[in-house]
Amino acid sequence: MKYNSKKRKFLKLQNQIRLKILKTFRHLKKEDVGTAQEGQSGPDIILSKTGLKLCPYQFEIKSQNRMATVYHWYNQANKKIPPTQDAVVVMKMNSRDPLVVLSVDHFFDLIK
Repeated sequence: MKYNSKKRKFLKLQNQIRLKILKTFRHLKKEDVGTAQEGQSGPDIILSKTGLKLCPYQFEIKSQNRMATVYHWYNQANKKIPPTQDAVVVMKMNSRDPLVVLSVDHFFDLIK
């Protein structure tokens, strides 16, 4: 994939998450939720002090095809579950802390 295509994919996902935060916390203003510029170190979503009080998370945005295994696990967790439950994947690498994967919609439902 060409560099410009990768950049567009990343920027689209970055903006989707920014809008999701604004939609979840409706009293935040557009200026409270920004996006990092290319090459800027730190989080990919930049929150104001007010934004950080409501949403105390640091977002690192990745849009790659190399995560197929994680999506396979997530699909496996999603099979035959009742509508009242949500799929969650708990994964761990040797010598690392476990991580949890859940849908972005479920995540924002939890934090609002």
